[in-house]
Amino acid sequence: MNPQPMDSLRRALDLCAAKAAPAQFWLRDDDAVEPSAALDRMLRLTAHHAVPCTLAVIPAFTGAALAAALRPCPQISVAVHGWSHLSHAGPGQKNQELGNHRPRDAVLDQLGQGFDLLKSLYGAQFLPVLVPPWNRIDAGLLPGLGALGFGWLSVFGPETPAPIRQINTDVDLIDWRGSRATKPEAQLVAEIIARIPAGDMAGRMGFLTHHLVHDAAGWLFLEKLFAATAGHPGCHWQPLAVLMQKTP
Repeated sequence: MNPQPMDSLRRALDLCAAKAAPAQFWLRDDDAVEPSAALDRMLRLTAHHAVPCTLAVIPAFTGAALAAALRPCPQISVAVHGWSHLSHAGPGQKNQELGNHRPRDAVLDQLGQGFDLLKSLYGAQFLPVLVPPWNRIDAGLLPGLGALGFGWLSVFGPETPAPIRQINTDVDLIDWRGSRATKPEAQLVAEIIARIPAGDMAGRMGFLTHHLVHDAAGWLFLEKLFAATAGHPGCHWQPLAVLMQKTP
């Protein structure tokens, strides 16, 4: 019988458990605006497996309906996903809302509005975390984020020195640069295992999803991933707020 990718992940986590150094996993799901069937599925899935999830909410197009839907969900926290998730880049440029295409003060003003709106809507579920749309932000905006109330930035990829603390995602469910479908299971598992070190130090892996565009393979992978990891002694799915407290 050929080994299954999830078996490889379980073995890696078994080693973490044996060393009493569980890996730290966390989940970020982007582009929330309003209640939907896809969001309901995400909420049920994370609740069933007790997996905390940070939803990156787009302030310009959200409101009380989403806040009411999330209020009964203790596993959910909320971060600020830019302002409108609209690109201001020019022709031939990569999509970017938080770039240098507009006056700096205008961009920061919208981010401040988004921060205040989501903080008022979500209360204790709100986190002072900025998630830039498309995971892109101009470096010139970073020094101004603290005055708006932001304490953290979350994009995709390695964390780099910056005037604001970062807590980034590392593995993306979707192959945005290729098929724009769910990556093969073996590839996803390999990317997750790569975040688990061989030594005694606990690894951290931020997993990125987009509930509105998941295909059947994406939902199936999440089911299998959570079933294999939630409750495993070799890893902990952590609330983002907890990881923020542990990060210098």
